[in-house]
Amino acid sequence: MTPGARVAAAIEILDAIVAGQPAEQTLTRWARGNRFAGSKDRAAIRDHVFDALRHWRSDALRGGGVTGRARMIGRMRAAGLHLDAVFDGVGHAPPPLSAAERAAGQAPETQGDQWDMPDWLVRTFEDSLGDSAEATAMALSERAPVTLRVNTARTDVAAARIALASDGVETAPNARAASALTVIEGPRRVRGARAFNEGLVELQDASGQAAIAQLTGQGRALDYCAGGGGKALALAAQGWTVSAHDINPSRMRDLPERAARGGHMIEVLAADAVGHSAPFDLVLCDAPCSGAGTWRRAPEAKWTLTPARLDDLVALQRSVLQSAAPLVARTGVLAYATCSILRDENEVQIDWFLAANPDWDVLSVTRWPVDDLGDGFFLAQLARR
Repeated sequence: MTPGARVAAAIEILDAIVAGQPAEQTLTRWARGNRFAGSKDRAAIRDHVFDALRHWRSDALRGGGVTGRARMIGRMRAAGLHLDAVFDGVGHAPPPLSAAERAAGQAPETQGDQWDMPDWLVRTFEDSLGDSAEATAMALSERAPVTLRVNTARTDVAAARIALASDGVETAPNARAASALTVIEGPRRVRGARAFNEGLVELQDASGQAAIAQLTGQGRALDYCAGGGGKALALAAQGWTVSAHDINPSRMRDLPERAARGGHMIEVLAADAVGHSAPFDLVLCDAPCSGAGTWRRAPEAKWTLTPARLDDLVALQRSVLQSAAPLVARTGVLAYATCSILRDENEVQIDWFLAANPDWDVLSVTRWPVDDLGDGFFLAQLARR
């Protein structure tokens, strides 16, 4: 596909998203209906779509409209690219710009426009992040790093880097976590690499790795909101005897295969088995959240979050904490984590839990920022007095 044809495909997909279709489903549907597109074409189109989603509001302003075409015009203007070289109507490229399109468009001026987020979130960001609110908003408009966790139960960082390089995946140590590698070349080769398929590395953000590294100790651990099981695998690599549970068991469907690949034994617990298996020396609650610290990876979530939805998440997080606390051994640790950077989902929740459970204390609270090393993440460790 030519560069113009790729932009035309992105415009088609963006129009479907504007009409209310989820981004991932739309991308998958387009790929299935256009099997002539190679892997590089699909990757380039995906990059166009996600770049537009990250700049959803500002690109509409720059392009003078809310359609997929206007947003791609806005995206190219923001990047300083030559529009006529792509919008030329040749082959499958989009038609040339009209006089009205050339005259339309303006620079973002309001905070919401410049930060690329709904207006109501601007105040929430400022309350949560203070002086770093603007820098965080700007960071969320960029692409996230691709980060790997070295499975230290099977290999070390140096050996993992050599194995990855043999398959064209170049990496660099990531200062956020000792087990973390940032992919600097060949990110789309990771899943085909021997090191990945033999369980030497797993895809995992460095901030999440840093949080797991703080959960020191030995014994029985429960990943209470396991999802895909990435943190359960990381705990197992550290030497914990790990059980995993999720209120939606289908989210854990790949966990047994991933555990086997990494050489781990992880017990998957149904809801009615969790209480019978307690108590645990560590209960990790990586609670459902807005995902605000990961919005550069899933930018659509930034635009679908509402104040009412945030309130629902806060209530759910409190329910998770209250149901998890009795599962912790008398001398054990309750770890509350989110990939959010909003205070309502983090510090406010810990304050609420302590007020409702005065026999518990905070051992530590750590925040990781959205930056070149990793996503935004929050971890609080709690223990009974």
